Amino acid sequence: MAMTETPPFLSGPELIRLCDFLYRRTGMLFGESKRYYIDRRVAERVVATQSISFAAYFALLVSSPSETEQLINSFTVNETYFYREEHQLRSLSQSLLPSIIANKRPGDRIRIWSVPCSTGEEPYSIAIWLLENWRLVDAYNVEIVGSDIDTAVLRHAEAGEYGQRALSRLSPDIRNAYFQRVDEEHWQIIDDLRESVSFRNANLIDRASVAKEGKFDVIFCRNVLIYFDDAARSLAVGHLRDAMTAGGYICLGHTESMGRISADFKAVRVDDSIVYQRTETD
Repeated sequence: MAMTETPPFLSGPELIRLCDFLYRRTGMLFGESKRYYIDRRVAERVVATQSISFAAYFALLVSSPSETEQLINSFTVNETYFYREEHQLRSLSQSLLPSIIANKRPGDRIRIWSVPCSTGEEPYSIAIWLLENWRLVDAYNVEIVGSDIDTAVLRHAEAGEYGQRALSRLSPDIRNAYFQRVDEEHWQIIDDLRESVSFRNANLIDRASVAKEGKFDVIFCRNVLIYFDDAARSLAVGHLRDAMTAGGYICLGHTESMGRISADFKAVRVDDSIVYQRTETD
């Protein structure tokens, strides 16, 4: 006897409705090609909220900011580790910051933003890298901010506890200097370093959400624009541009480019990296 396939959790119209809801709130594109991924996560939220049907769950979703937050958290991708794309960190200390301080005085503030920051490895990596590799780190007021749309990963980042895989690129000396062992498999960022990085919720396609973070000299925005369509990508980049100081720099993922997104940036080869500098005109 032939086995029957399990029917999809969401009907075609329900899938479209849910994907449109997510797109309008996050800019992330989902569709039929990711049905299994979507079905599984929505089914989990339906059970967790004790909803009797998708229709009942969707009614809850549109009326409850907290459930919207929970669903968005379940859809975000949080693959990262310490010292990821180390060449950009090297460019930061060797070229970007020396360029930025040409227009600053000792003691002035330098702001660096990691968005999305996921579970915190990137902003903490920036802090560790500068302590280890930029001799002027104590001469300026360096502020590092990590932001993400996923509130669950921000709680993880604030706790600063990581497994062996996340630390695999760090030397034993670095690990021992900036982490304390929790158990055989986990290490935690030391208090002084945790307190040097602040974490806040932000949504790149929401102008007010980005604007409240203020202006930054350097932004690391890696591997998120690939999840957006052209319209959402252009919107997010416009918000990022407005969050940068004139002449500031943005670092994207190695598969991403500003080339066809915005004329407000120029590509700059720095050491062995390509970064994008915001044009001077406001």
